[in-house]
Amino acid sequence: MDRGLTMDTAAAPTPPSAEAEAFYADALRELSKFGVPYLIAGTYAVSAYTGITRPTKDLDIFCKPGDSFRILERFKHLGYTVEMEDERWLAKVRDGEHFFGVIFASWHGSLPVTDEWLQHAQRCEILGTQVQLVAPTELIWSKAFVQVRHRYDGADIANVILRQHGRIDWRRLLAHMDLHWEVLLVHLINFRWAYPSERDCIPRWLMDALIDRLRLQLELPSPRVKICRGRMFSQPDYEIAVKEWGFCDISDKEEQDDA
Repeated sequence: MDRGLTMDTAAAPTPPSAEAEAFYADALRELSKFGVPYLIAGTYAVSAYTGITRPTKDLDIFCKPGDSFRILERFKHLGYTVEMEDERWLAKVRDGEHFFGVIFASWHGSLPVTDEWLQHAQRCEILGTQVQLVAPTELIWSKAFVQVRHRYDGADIANVILRQHGRIDWRRLLAHMDLHWEVLLVHLINFRWAYPSERDCIPRWLMDALIDRLRLQLELPSPRVKICRGRMFSQPDYEIAVKEWGFCDISDKEEQDDA
């Protein structure tokens, strides 16, 4: 799609109330006037790309880490309550019970929003404002690690692949997830299982490349360092592995024995 053209959104989510919808609309107008680059992601992006209409509890605004401070300062100046919920990835702007998230990295903070996200964004209209929508490629990346006991975004990824596979830059997606290729492979297998008649939506070269990596990995010895990368999905769900089962956390630096 030509990014100079405005994309027609397939659907929009249902906000929790008319007051919440008005707050989201005001926020988008203010963000657009402010001029700091930002992207719409989350349920609004999923609905726009898939046509799925479902309830949403908030609005997800993605921006680069440095720009998050400018957005928070702007809305604080306007009289809203701002919170830095987790300095690794998430802040919030509140108006009473309503809020929108200011997201500048993945849940665990190791995958920041970059200029590349902005370069590939799609233009569309949401709540009366012309905005930039996160591209399907980065939308998948942003959801790939959302795997906690009470929330799993695998179905969103499968449905985005189904409806937008022609717009996904598969080589860019692989580059994004190169270090975490097994996570990508699992999501692709999940899609193939969920939609067996649509397996060709995923390029054969990509499946071949990932399966070849798996084949080669199977011939290697197990890693020496006992690390639990599950904490990148969910810290509480894998907490026992670090506290009681002798695994290092993903952020731990183990002393290396040179001998």
